[in-house]
Amino acid sequence: MPDTAPVWPAAREVGGSQDVTSLLPTIVPVNDATPRIGTLREKPLHASLKRWYARPGDRIEAPVDRFVIDLVRDDLLIEVQTRGFSSMKQKLADLLDLGHHVRIVHPIALDRWIVKVDAHGDVVSSRRSPRHGDPTDLFAELVSFPDLVGHPGLQIHLILIHEEEYRRHTPNRAWRRKGWTVLERRLIDVVDTLMISGPEDLADLLPADLPDPFTTEDLATALGRTRRAAQQMAYCLRMAGAVSPVGKVGNAVEYRVD
Repeated sequence: MPDTAPVWPAAREVGGSQDVTSLLPTIVPVNDATPRIGTLREKPLHASLKRWYARPGDRIEAPVDRFVIDLVRDDLLIEVQTRGFSSMKQKLADLLDLGHHVRIVHPIALDRWIVKVDAHGDVVSSRRSPRHGDPTDLFAELVSFPDLVGHPGLQIHLILIHEEEYRRHTPNRAWRRKGWTVLERRLIDVVDTLMISGPEDLADLLPADLPDPFTTEDLATALGRTRRAAQQMAYCLRMAGAVSPVGKVGNAVEYRVD
């Protein structure tokens, strides 16, 4: 593991690298990590983040209207969402329509260690993933409801982390990973945090060296990411009201920050 943790320079709330060993929940053996039918099993990353985020006085797994909320802090509803924003779209819209203030807590792995285990849960290998995440990874999830970013009742708190991802070989599954399926993700430490409170915070995630106006090709080059990732980002920014289309170069739409 690295001795020092990188810090995202644009962060508005800096917590520094934090040891979370004492906050990790009791985790079932990796070889028994798949949920059984009819049981509710909280994944380790979700549980660890919820415990890390909780403050004295918070209500945990509290009923609010017809929903169960991860953390309730006075009049603030906090939902830890490790992935799959689409699954919470209707719940979020309903809570906002009811006048609630909602904060989505979403982790982004700056660095990830891939840990492979055998059928008994014993570690076969461990390596650091060559891919490094950054806050712009948010947009791949945010495509589910980018128009809600401007809602005064919504915040998205990005938690920049180091994590372990446990995988087990399962024949005839996950062909892209040659049969290695993801069992669970575990929190190593929290590096930094970044609060998204409105469209202007999303616009701050744009690279500083973008031309004005810019295309998604320009954005992909500046980010060092795929054109698809740039298109998702541009779509979210446009739907949130952070950028506007101002013309075209050939078939490519040009955008400008509002």
